[in-house]
Amino acid sequence: KDFMIKGIIKSPFLISFSIILLVCRCNSNIVFTDSANFPGETWTLDNVVEFSTLMTDTSNSHNIYFTLRTGNSYPYRNIWLFVNTTSPSGKSLTDTLEYMLADEKGKWYGKGFGDVHEINLPFKTEVYFPEKGTYTFKIRHGMRIENVKGVYDLGFRIEKANK
Repeated sequence: KDFMIKGIIKSPFLISFSIILLVCRCNSNIVFTDSANFPGETWTLDNVVEFSTLMTDTSNSHNIYFTLRTGNSYPYRNIWLFVNTTSPSGKSLTDTLEYMLADEKGKWYGKGFGDVHEINLPFKTEVYFPEKGTYTFKIRHGMRIENVKGVYDLGFRIEKANK
């Protein structure tokens, strides 16, 4: 036990990393974050991604984002998403969204390294959750083919809106 503590204290990298992590967590506006990976880097039509979160803050506005990670094998400049949101009382709303992922010349938006391209996609901004309880978000792709290759994962994030 003492050996582990002494080893941790002697590691300046680990101490620095821990301090940075603590500072970032304390200043974070993130309310919820999660992600879903796609087996074989392919998002199939029957693979509906679902995120559920308990929302208790009904007085402050929030921003909701997707984070999409694709590879060079992704064949399109855009992606269509169907997003179904269900409130705690069972009310449901479906949004049809199109996001541009690359420009006309094929240059990817967002950031990337090697084969991976990551882009943050705003879903809703300055939104208020009118009811306390669990909200469920179901997302499926709306492309015209059944299996969309080159999609690594889809992230989902809710954060407090800065005022």
